[in-house]
Amino acid sequence: MKRRNFMQGLLLSSAVAITTSPTLLSAEEKPKKAGPNDMDYKTAEAAITGGKEIKESDTLKLTVPEIAENGAVVPVKVEVDHPMEENNFVKAIHVLNTKNGNARSADIMLTPLNGKGYFATRIKLGGTQDVVALVELSDGTFLKAAKSVKVTIGGCG
Repeated sequence: MKRRNFMQGLLLSSAVAITTSPTLLSAEEKPKKAGPNDMDYKTAEAAITGGKEIKESDTLKLTVPEIAENGAVVPVKVEVDHPMEENNFVKAIHVLNTKNGNARSADIMLTPLNGKGYFATRIKLGGTQDVVALVELSDGTFLKAAKSVKVTIGGCG
């Protein structure tokens, strides 16, 4: 095979590839499809509470930094000053965010055997937003606390 024949074949195959797949040349970025678990904050809150009333409470303490230098590892601590008795206990702690693609950061189910309504973790935030602790008690009531976190760099967006 001569060099000229090789180059002609290469150019011809390139032209065929370009004409059959014009999307390869498009500089336009396609929007990211939402996954099966992705839901916004309002949808997540409604899914958890079933539309029940949510009360602000002093017995619920949410600890997050005011400024997070790295959005990939934001520390979150939730403490609930509530009894952990057999018929009166913290049933669940939910950690939510208001602007990520999936608002549900963590869902923790508790029993009276846990001894304390407490949970600590690190979550990923795509930018400055509110972090919300939503607590379900065994009697079916919900408590809520929210704090804003300013993310300076390195979010998940």
